Amino acid sequence: MGGVATTAKYVVYASIEIDGIVDKPDVIGAIFGQTEGLLGSELDLRELQKSGRIGRIQVELERRNGRTLGKIVIPSSLDRVETVLIAAALETIDKVGPYNAKVRTEDIEDLRAKKRKWIIDRAKELLIKWEREDMPETRKIVEEVLKAVRAVEVIKYGPEGLPAGPDVDKSNELIIVEGRADVINLVKHGYRNVIALGGATRIPKTIINLAKNKITTAFVDGDRGGELVLRELLQTADIDYVARAPNGKEVEDLTGKEIAKCLKNRMSAQEYLTMIERGKGRAVSRHEIFMQLPKELLAEVNNLKGTLEALIIDDGWNVIQRVPVRDLVDTVRKLDRAYAIVFDGIITQRLVDVAAEKGVRYLVGVRVGALSKIPTNIAILTFGDLSRER
Repeated sequence: MGGVATTAKYVVYASIEIDGIVDKPDVIGAIFGQTEGLLGSELDLRELQKSGRIGRIQVELERRNGRTLGKIVIPSSLDRVETVLIAAALETIDKVGPYNAKVRTEDIEDLRAKKRKWIIDRAKELLIKWEREDMPETRKIVEEVLKAVRAVEVIKYGPEGLPAGPDVDKSNELIIVEGRADVINLVKHGYRNVIALGGATRIPKTIINLAKNKITTAFVDGDRGGELVLRELLQTADIDYVARAPNGKEVEDLTGKEIAKCLKNRMSAQEYLTMIERGKGRAVSRHEIFMQLPKELLAEVNNLKGTLEALIIDDGWNVIQRVPVRDLVDTVRKLDRAYAIVFDGIITQRLVDVAAEKGVRYLVGVRVGALSKIPTNIAILTFGDLSRER
């Protein structure tokens, strides 16, 4: 039975059933004898095995109820067509010794595909191991490089040479901060449409001119200095929105997550001015306004959760009506007087429009839906504002 296929590409798997008791040499003899000459001399099994293009033929047998059942395995380094011809030739075997036999090819395995799968799986393991052991240090290096690059991206803008991100001219929106360090921090976290006042005692003309044609957000520190800068900005420039760092924090020290949260929770300039008016000259947040509710009403608000009900409140913070949320819009349309509405539901554009038309000053819900516009005479609050303050 000779040589071995040293570079097998395929393996032929076949089953054999014999109507009698035989041994392995009988089966192997039948394979060579009954396929001889079928496919010509070039595909003769004996010659192919001698040249190493067919490997050692393996046969496994078991005897059962006077019959012999077995498996045949043939490694092949032939091409695909030649290999399937050999597999088909096996099925022509109909005798082993004096007994009838039946051979059926069950499978032809592509060893190269199997190796490719093993290589891919092993490569995945190595990559995961590499990332787990080495990548944290690599990420740190990348972050340091990006930090340096972003610092370089800070430009001088306008006649005053104001610190700014590279997209101040390109973007339709503008974020105005207090100083250069604030600009660097925002640019580092991907906000490139930012410009600083540059430490000037008066608002630079460049800022005033930019604010006329862009949607502007004033983003200041959460201290007394930030409040004073904001007042000056609101009096001098066309500011659309106001965002503030958390109390006692400066914009230059905020994390990326904190910056995103502050900008997401920005309020309209008109709403901010309303907050100042309500706070008797002191700039206060929407959370502080919520906290001015009487304790009895705060308890009512907490009890609203899960009820799908709404409270209609007058300017003395007294509940004048309780209605199901499903009837809220129709009820508001019929109101003669209402100062605030607190309800267990989503604040929608439809409700905002109706409430603003009726002079409602505060609208408080579980969460805010997709609003395309917020009227300047109404403040939008959520139950989350209360829970965060507490």
